[in-house]
Amino acid sequence: MAAMRAGVAQSTVLAVVGDSASGKTTLTRGLARVLGEEQVAQVPSDDYHRYDRVQRKVMGITPLDPDANYLDIMAQDLEALTMQRAVLKPTYRHTDGTLGPPEYLQPASYTVVDGLLCLQTDELRRRFDCAVYMDPPEELRRSWKLLRDTTRRGYTTDEVLDEMDRRERDSVKWVRPQRAFADLVITFRQGANPADKNLDAEILLRPTVPHPDLSGLGGTGEDDFTISALPHGEQLLKVPGLLPPGRAQEIEHAIWDRLHFARHLQLDRLGQFTRAMELYRSDALAITQLLVLYQLVTARATRALDVAGAPGRSGDATLT
Repeated sequence: MAAMRAGVAQSTVLAVVGDSASGKTTLTRGLARVLGEEQVAQVPSDDYHRYDRVQRKVMGITPLDPDANYLDIMAQDLEALTMQRAVLKPTYRHTDGTLGPPEYLQPASYTVVDGLLCLQTDELRRRFDCAVYMDPPEELRRSWKLLRDTTRRGYTTDEVLDEMDRRERDSVKWVRPQRAFADLVITFRQGANPADKNLDAEILLRPTVPHPDLSGLGGTGEDDFTISALPHGEQLLKVPGLLPPGRAQEIEHAIWDRLHFARHLQLDRLGQFTRAMELYRSDALAITQLLVLYQLVTARATRALDVAGAPGRSGDATLT
């Protein structure tokens, strides 16, 4: 994605893009826990909606339409946060679909932006050091959205179903094409056992950013971690929700070895998710989050070396 920008004090910026209820928050929540909440400025792109829920209904427009969002202002705010300048960010209340008062947002070492249209324009795409696209099967995404919007956002079941049907055309036109601009494409899907709460993951790694060397880690069989080489330098990783005993630790330790300069971040906080107020851990989610974390900390370390003019690998840098 974006070239490394000079200046050790600059923020490292991640985009997590996907349709509504595609798993963006689940992914980014774990990253913030590991990096430290105080080290992450979180920017939901929904805050840049131009119209509230009632206005959109009257106008016959969905929030997936770029014209329904202040994408230019979001790009300006991201540039300011990257340069360690605070912004007065707009807000959007999902509970009732209204526009809230502006929020004073301080810059941080890392900026994580999630939403529908983060990769929609060239101006936005230039702001990111790494971009992730969340691409679950549509049936699974719709079930997630139905559950979330009826329990947390004040919609009825009929309203959610109608809204999803109404959004479909705009999703095809505006949201899904952004997949082409992502450095990682992440697909969580139901495994062989429908009763298993731990979803499998497929992770497409594109050579647009440097990924950790995973050679020698791939196994065989549907219940193991596998790596497939694709055309144009891409790799496809398949990660079962629950790996054989010891395999998840082996893979995670191998990736952490490539992040030896960030060992202080190695806490048992990746892969956590909740269902019905109960806490679970998914091997697939943990490995996925760790691969995204790798992008963030290596981008920051590389920038620090570029500014210092120091020779050697990014692993020699010290992160803050």
